[in-house]
Amino acid sequence: MSHTLGIRQAQKQKTRQALLDAALGLLEEQSLSSLGLREVTRAVGVAPTAFYRHFRSTADLGVALVEEALGSLHPMIRTTVSTTGDSEERITRTIELIARHVDGYPAHVRFIARERHGGVQPVREAIRDQLARFAQEVKDELAKDPVSAGWSEDDLLMLAHLYVDQMLITASLFLEALEGPEQEREERTRHVAQVATRQMRLIGLGRLHWLD
Repeated sequence: MSHTLGIRQAQKQKTRQALLDAALGLLEEQSLSSLGLREVTRAVGVAPTAFYRHFRSTADLGVALVEEALGSLHPMIRTTVSTTGDSEERITRTIELIARHVDGYPAHVRFIARERHGGVQPVREAIRDQLARFAQEVKDELAKDPVSAGWSEDDLLMLAHLYVDQMLITASLFLEALEGPEQEREERTRHVAQVATRQMRLIGLGRLHWLD
């Protein structure tokens, strides 16, 4: 009996993941607010009623996509601001991590960039909550740095939000660089990295002199 239940659970999880993957593919060309559940189930090859065994609505599916896209990134985000290495090494490490993530998961990055200010409120709120968690985790890492001595909690959190916003901007720019003509991709990607490096340096300089 338990073996049968295990097979059913595995099949249920497989179908759920197939629905998420299909939705993510369909969202390459449209927003979540315009996505119909029949489009998703048709792409997977299941009946529309099967959708409701996994998600209450397309908004519920969108929230699950947010978790899939951002939930696993918390260790990486903390790594970008860890105190290992000097300032330039940290900037380089951060930009390389972002570039690799965008290259590996472009559809997830596109989904977050589009739906962060999209028309589906539960998804906007889920993204906002994940970004707030990122900012809190970055703040906790920044507080360990001697440079942060004397900073208030509010100012550290403000700085953390600056870093998180900058990472999102950089990810979006790397995504745009990947989507243009292939022969110019390397040059565009290099330009994004150069601009992002300067922007991160600027934030770092402001941090050094904030208490002056």
